[in-house]
Amino acid sequence: MKISALLGLGLFGLSVAAHAALVAKTVDYQADGQALRGYLVYDNAYRGKRPGVLVVHEWWGLNSYARGRARMLAKDGYTALALDMYGDGKTAGHPKTAEAFMNAVNSNMPVEKARFMAAYDLLNSQPTVKQGDIAAIGYCFGGGVVLNMARLGAPLKSVVSFHGMLMSDIKAEPGSIKPKILVFTGGADKFVPAKEVAAFEQEMKADKADFRVVVYPGAEHSFTNPGATALGKKFDLPLKYDPAADKDSWAQTRVFLKQTLGR
Repeated sequence: MKISALLGLGLFGLSVAAHAALVAKTVDYQADGQALRGYLVYDNAYRGKRPGVLVVHEWWGLNSYARGRARMLAKDGYTALALDMYGDGKTAGHPKTAEAFMNAVNSNMPVEKARFMAAYDLLNSQPTVKQGDIAAIGYCFGGGVVLNMARLGAPLKSVVSFHGMLMSDIKAEPGSIKPKILVFTGGADKFVPAKEVAAFEQEMKADKADFRVVVYPGAEHSFTNPGATALGKKFDLPLKYDPAADKDSWAQTRVFLKQTLGR
């Protein structure tokens, strides 16, 4: 796989408190000839190298929500890359388009892995990143992606799935899943019903994975996204923002990343 960063990011700047600020860049890269466009961000208030975190978007594509999560991670001292799983940075404005984009990736696991690993390699090569100290978080479609990458043996320290798809055709060998796994899901999520949560837990136990599942009673799909309720009403979908679940899942994620990445 050939991976090339087309936009130089420069060396890590001086860490002067008076000039501390988030440094954010659009980065163009590729996987197997497909152009990809991500969003890289770090805080120049932090000195030297630090862990990196990949952010995998919802089925809508790499939009402002995913970029916002990357900025939140940067403020916590990570270098974050919100990656592009669809190509050319394209996003969807309608569920039918989003479903088509998502299915095109999910139906071709070699493509899904290649695009994820292209982003991994790009992040791992950054001058602000301590090589090998990489985690990944994902939302909805992206939550399923990071879990698939864990099943496939991606060299990640940890993964976090927020209201992500839990079922997969990938069968991991017992003991082969290396990242620590944290899953947040809604007790009223119609896209991820309780039977699928139970099946996922059984799968992880059989695989001898280090995992934890947090279920928020009454929370619906996309509970971390403040725009979910409006989108649900607009497209007649069972989506709803849950401020309490959002706040708690992010607080737990910050602790989890600190524990698994050592920041």
